[in-house]
Amino acid sequence: KLQIAMVTKDHENESNTKYAQGGIAIVSDVLKDSIAKHIKDTLRAGDGLCKKDVVEMVVTSGYKRLEELISWGVSFDKDEEGQFDLGLEGGHTSNRIYHHKDITGKEIEEALIKQVKSCKNIHIYTHFLAVNLITYKKEVTDNQCIGAIILNRKTEEIIQFHAKITVLATGGIGQVYEHTTNPAIATGDGIAMAQRAGALIENMEFIQFHPTAFSSQNHLPSFLISEAVRGFGAYLLNEQGNRFLLATDPRGELASRDIVSKAIHNEIAKSKNSSVYLDCRHLDAQKFKAKFPFIHSKL
Repeated sequence: KLQIAMVTKDHENESNTKYAQGGIAIVSDVLKDSIAKHIKDTLRAGDGLCKKDVVEMVVTSGYKRLEELISWGVSFDKDEEGQFDLGLEGGHTSNRIYHHKDITGKEIEEALIKQVKSCKNIHIYTHFLAVNLITYKKEVTDNQCIGAIILNRKTEEIIQFHAKITVLATGGIGQVYEHTTNPAIATGDGIAMAQRAGALIENMEFIQFHPTAFSSQNHLPSFLISEAVRGFGAYLLNEQGNRFLLATDPRGELASRDIVSKAIHNEIAKSKNSSVYLDCRHLDAQKFKAKFPFIHSKL
């Protein structure tokens, strides 16, 4: 019965989701893996900062959400025997990554947009920029949000959207950094609007990022190289050709993102190079090409 306006500053498919390559971590085979192991891996990767009840809820409900995505038409890769081809990524102790080649985000997003467009009560407004939230003081110290002021980027017309509930689903803030794999629209508008409206802003130190991207001054945003490439067996090497991550963590390239990123940063800081190397030369070239066709064709 609700009428929903979905406002986006570019095409409806332009978001961080579109560029996600790796996949989704879900426990499906409890003989080879377990919910308890996945929870343990997640808490370890969170370095003691996770809320355990939230981790348990997300990990436990993962398989139901997977079935929902599949019912909506998302295609996840299968092996020659018709079983799901589960990948491995950093921080995980088992192969539990469901993926579609190396363009999983795009595959999922297309199915979700199709679902949204099938709902007659959801209206999509593309190329509209949210400028400010509309608020009034319900109490002396309490602002009540009743909608948003929206700019039509094509006509430059200002429109007011009034709503009982306003959700800021604004993605990342990658563009505040010199290098990012986020698209150009990830500029943190929602956080700025929320702050202007008096909302409490917290946990701003937690930024979604990726440790490995192609080093190029001419490619902005930076071209993402999936964590799954390291899960497939790629090594991170310094300028001497040495695997430097093993000195930091026994898991090597399969350590969690924060550990991998710090190791890369430290290695670059003590060398004259502005980058390190992701070495795939020892891997099966044909299998690599089949598993990562998008990355292979780009590079």
